[in-house]
Amino acid sequence: MKKPIYADNAATTALDIDAFEAMKPYLLSEYGNASQPYFFSRTPKRELKEARATIASCIGAQPDEIFFTSGGTESDNWAIKCFGSPSDVRTIFTSQIEHHAVLNACDHQFGNSKCAVVRLPVDSEGIVSPSVLHDAMIEEVSNRAVVSCETKLVSIMLANNEIGTIEPIKELADVAHKRRAIFHTDAVQAVGHIPIDVQDLGVDLLSASAHKFNGPKGIGFLYVRKGTLLFPYLNGGAQEREMRAGTENVASIVGMAVALKNNCDAIEQNRAHIQKLEKLLIALLDESGMQYSRNGWQNKLPGLLSLSFPGKDAEAILHRMDLMGICISTGAACNSVHTEVSHVLKAINLEDYLAKGTIRISLGKNNTADDVQSLTLALKKILLSE
Repeated sequence: MKKPIYADNAATTALDIDAFEAMKPYLLSEYGNASQPYFFSRTPKRELKEARATIASCIGAQPDEIFFTSGGTESDNWAIKCFGSPSDVRTIFTSQIEHHAVLNACDHQFGNSKCAVVRLPVDSEGIVSPSVLHDAMIEEVSNRAVVSCETKLVSIMLANNEIGTIEPIKELADVAHKRRAIFHTDAVQAVGHIPIDVQDLGVDLLSASAHKFNGPKGIGFLYVRKGTLLFPYLNGGAQEREMRAGTENVASIVGMAVALKNNCDAIEQNRAHIQKLEKLLIALLDESGMQYSRNGWQNKLPGLLSLSFPGKDAEAILHRMDLMGICISTGAACNSVHTEVSHVLKAINLEDYLAKGTIRISLGKNNTADDVQSLTLALKKILLSE
């Protein structure tokens, strides 16, 4: 079989070779527990400190604002389930197009009688309007008596993982703060791919996952702005300043820091390369005569394309592409076993005949023009031969 073409980088990415090499010592020789006081733990402990500082510098944070987690899902759950104080009456404002790590965590909280959840609509391009958030926060307060121990959280993703739309986070965070709410953003799809400065964005909490930016799987971080009220999600030892128990995964943390630094250092170069491939893909699709439409906003993640082929079956396209050695997706990867229209496509009111024929192609820094040529040719064979 010829070398496969991987065009599903929004689902996961190839491990950066520098990250892999940086991880090896902490798997093989420097395997000491960083929490121990003896000499064998000094190197892992030092590397944890350096990795924390590196990651912080990549997003404009301070090192002590970075907490290591097992990935984006844990970071999202921690932010949503543990903001404020455990005894608070809480209200969460989120959007209809969030990742299920956010939506399901919110649903879990909604089962608690002391927590209300408001899901905000989006427009046809997947944008959460600041005015919609403002009106919803005003309406929510007017619908019930003010509670003295109430805490509010707004959780809006930085960039959508299905259609690529980048949200106006700075403006949304400003609205939230004017209503004395904490602001969380799920930035899992965006970190390492577009410039991010938490100070400029004004967010209080930010989630990230290493495998989305060429780091190892099973590791991530949560940024927590100093002064933000957040209680521990995992109880146990005193790791992460008693905020996240569990022996530190030093090898993966080191790999995550190296991968993020490499991506951030080359962010403009990578973006230019990926956007060039994206333009080539669109040009080839236009030349082919295939009928299609694009979903999402012009201000979107580079290389992430949500394409709808009217009257076609996206699942059939995916499987036929797979037989040709080409990996794409039909919406979010975690929903790929289901055939129903994704919640994101429903939220932007995409008509069924388009939604059912929607695929996601997500190009990455390792893709080539030859990959795009082969991918487009495969689509042409599949769609124009029917």
